[in-house]
Amino acid sequence: MMQKNVLEWLDQTVENNPKKVAYESEVMSITFEELQLQSKRIGSVISQLKLGKSPIAVVLGREVTTISAFLGVVYSGHAYAPLDASLPQVRMERILRILNPSAVIYNSKSEEIVKNCLLEAGIEHCQLLDLEKLMTGEICEKELEKVRNEMTEEDPLYVIFTSGSSGNPKGVMTSHHALMCYIEAYADVMRIEKADRLGCQSPLDYIAAIRDIYLPLRYGAYSYLLPKELFMQPDKLFAVMNEKKITCIGWSVSALTVLTSMGAFKDICLTELSKVCFSGAVMPGRVLKLWQQKLPNARFVNQYGPTEATASCTYYVVEHEVAEDEVLPIGTPYENYRIFLLNSDGTETGLGKIGEICVSGPILALGYYNDPERSKSSFIQNPINHGYFERIYRTGDFGRVREDGLLEYHGRMDRQI
Repeated sequence: MMQKNVLEWLDQTVENNPKKVAYESEVMSITFEELQLQSKRIGSVISQLKLGKSPIAVVLGREVTTISAFLGVVYSGHAYAPLDASLPQVRMERILRILNPSAVIYNSKSEEIVKNCLLEAGIEHCQLLDLEKLMTGEICEKELEKVRNEMTEEDPLYVIFTSGSSGNPKGVMTSHHALMCYIEAYADVMRIEKADRLGCQSPLDYIAAIRDIYLPLRYGAYSYLLPKELFMQPDKLFAVMNEKKITCIGWSVSALTVLTSMGAFKDICLTELSKVCFSGAVMPGRVLKLWQQKLPNARFVNQYGPTEATASCTYYVVEHEVAEDEVLPIGTPYENYRIFLLNSDGTETGLGKIGEICVSGPILALGYYNDPERSKSSFIQNPINHGYFERIYRTGDFGRVREDGLLEYHGRMDRQI
């Protein structure tokens, strides 16, 4: 039977591994069974409030219970909009104006900033939901079943805000199906298994965090929320990763670069890490070469793609030791992704020529929330397909296909902020 939403992944993993720890931080851990019960309590309370269909903002920190809040919102039939409580107030106000949420989930740490931002944003009719109270609610299976029966795979799962090249927040709305396609394609390339232990670097409102959130639901893997401050202390970070037996990371290039510049691997090595994915910028050859030399048996994957294409759309498995000045290709499309290059006049770019990277497939975002004009300009009809409607996303990035079929990245069409 076809799976149509991420809650079915959770159901299956709870059935197979109820007592296994799903997520852990410095201060707490939660098993898959506990996660499901906690999320159902949250979802039961929200679903009975009859809030309509607008997304629910989740303004919390980088905590295990934040993931319970996300899934609780999903159980209620809504999309969640994650906002890290440490965001600058001006940015949070802008995002809340765009969202105009019917409800905001907060906790004692974020209560003050939530109330201040809603006031400054001029949002009056919005329910404030205390996470601690939501987690003590009664589970109403009848209500949750009703919600699930009405869900489809095209329902929005989340709205993640990016700045893009304009500096203005864009709420990228992604469906369950798009997310599920990406997670399964990524897991296939990275060879993810139940035994894998993920080391989460990203804030939970950032697109890269979806891997650390949803790979455990799908495969029964474990995810540890690495403390942010450790990324300025390589020895302590590596010691924690060894203690937690971290086998797989999907980090930003900047994280790997900063750790390298601060003396990573000088005094302590990583004993368990065997899968490394990196994205977000061009990887300096000298940085990757050091990581390859220190982890000679690890699988390294370069990944490229925008939030609008559900995190990333291409990958390149690095199977050789790179040179210090080498620039890696961004590779080939993930499964269920189609990549092609267009000229400025909408014609297809020839082999070896530079053009705009465009993406199509079931993994495209549903659009930008509450921003129809920007959605229309970025998500367009494929100009080289005249036979039927085919929605594509224009990335605003330049690329070139090499003779061997691999895609190269050649920068932004505008100046990226």
